[in-house]
Amino acid sequence: MLAGWTRIALGGHAVDVFDPPGAAPHAVLYLHSLREESPATDSTFTTELKRHRLRCAAPAGGWCWWADRICSEFDTEITPERFLLESLVPWMESAWGLGPRAVALAGVEMGGQGAVRLAFKHPDRFPVAASVSGAFDCQDWYGAGTPLDEMYESRERCRLDTALLHLDARDWPPHLWFCCAPDDAACYRGNDRLREKLAAMGVPHTADLDTRAAAGTSYTEFMTPKVVAFVADALGREAKRLM
Repeated sequence: MLAGWTRIALGGHAVDVFDPPGAAPHAVLYLHSLREESPATDSTFTTELKRHRLRCAAPAGGWCWWADRICSEFDTEITPERFLLESLVPWMESAWGLGPRAVALAGVEMGGQGAVRLAFKHPDRFPVAASVSGAFDCQDWYGAGTPLDEMYESRERCRLDTALLHLDARDWPPHLWFCCAPDDAACYRGNDRLREKLAAMGVPHTADLDTRAAAGTSYTEFMTPKVVAFVADALGREAKRLM
């Protein structure tokens, strides 16, 4: 774990927490991918959080897809989504004295789709969402022996709970950013489909589906400065709007 990070236990779940000196009055909730990475060990992400004076909370969730479905790998009594809404976000707001609409969602792959889905479902609470290589077609993982198989009765039920199908044509998060490399065979089509749907509905968003990582750098690391800069700027604009 890098300097500046601590780990807390909340409701029986581990959460890595970053609270830099002189932090701005808002924060980012980071949702990890199927690799179960933590930004607490990511020097690039941590550097960008410091640069923008952003607090961050990053829960450990296993392969839970951050859905509103019981996943025994995560918890047998509360869904991942309810844990975020009822335990972690209230803790962030209380511990850091955050006002309304001061928490942004960000994530990678499984976490990217989780961040966007949660923002689509609760746009009044989460005005900012950012995704890197979001696995928006999570039904494609159904039937492969992952926790999705116990969480949903069928591939179709899984598809009906994807982020795209939670988008309300009359109410959406005002700050939405997502990216995916054009050679990402697993996730590109879902990102392209999301871009098409948002454009057709007239939902403001920023999508980068063309950029490739520089040689010798992972795509996630390459895009991290853009993600954090977007989140910080959007949260700042929300704070000014509410003044």
